[in-house]
Amino acid sequence: MLHRQTIPYLSKQSGYSVRTLKSLFDHYLKLPPVLKIYPSERLNLLIDGTYFSKNICLIIYRDNEIKFTQLYRITDGEYFDEIKEDLQNLLQLGIQIESITCDGHRSIMKAIRIVCKKVILQRCLVHIQRECKTWLTTHPKSLPGLSLLMIVSKLNQVKSHSQSQQWMREVYDWHALYKEFVNEKSFSLNTKRYWFKHKMVRRAFVHIKNALPNMFEFLFNGRVPKSTNGLESFFGHLKSHLQLHRGLTKEHRKNFIKWYLYFKNQH
Repeated sequence: MLHRQTIPYLSKQSGYSVRTLKSLFDHYLKLPPVLKIYPSERLNLLIDGTYFSKNICLIIYRDNEIKFTQLYRITDGEYFDEIKEDLQNLLQLGIQIESITCDGHRSIMKAIRIVCKKVILQRCLVHIQRECKTWLTTHPKSLPGLSLLMIVSKLNQVKSHSQSQQWMREVYDWHALYKEFVNEKSFSLNTKRYWFKHKMVRRAFVHIKNALPNMFEFLFNGRVPKSTNGLESFFGHLKSHLQLHRGLTKEHRKNFIKWYLYFKNQH
């Protein structure tokens, strides 16, 4: 599970037949382990979800300091009620959360604001940058779009309070200059409704505007991670390992994930 070893390879190394090994692993995958909480008085949490085939969604609550998965949920989507319950369970288990870094998913944000009102909330800067670049494209056709892309490209370089103030000033100045462009509408004869004419540029700006209150908390506290990059790398490794075993049933895929998380916590 951790070292990308296929059953045919293990068969050659161990002397057991492929059929025998499949039978052993089948038994193994019917008995998933249970994670143990690692007590923490000051947890800097990363929360993120990722999707697998067969409608499987994995949500992880990971301690950034010790790279330890405190809690996970295997479901079919990122739902407010489930995330709220997970955060409540962590608190009831005695985990003291100092900060949470997430990608800004609506359900995650809502759950945090209800359950962890006094916890430091940091928006993932890499995610903000990636989303805005997707909407603006690598070669924006408008001058406002190109100008905003240049500002967004500097975001991950912010490493001090003075740099964050300068970056925010550039955003404010951009909006002051292109406010009419952002709010410009056109009328659709088909739907008989008005639409924002430059919706992708507007979407990128609104995304930044909504995230601004929680973008630079890491500058006030060095323990707060500024992105969920660590989790995205973790997800990538998990998916590449699971890809070797494409024939697993949905239930076995879920249990493979559980065993993987369990073994990774032992390292």
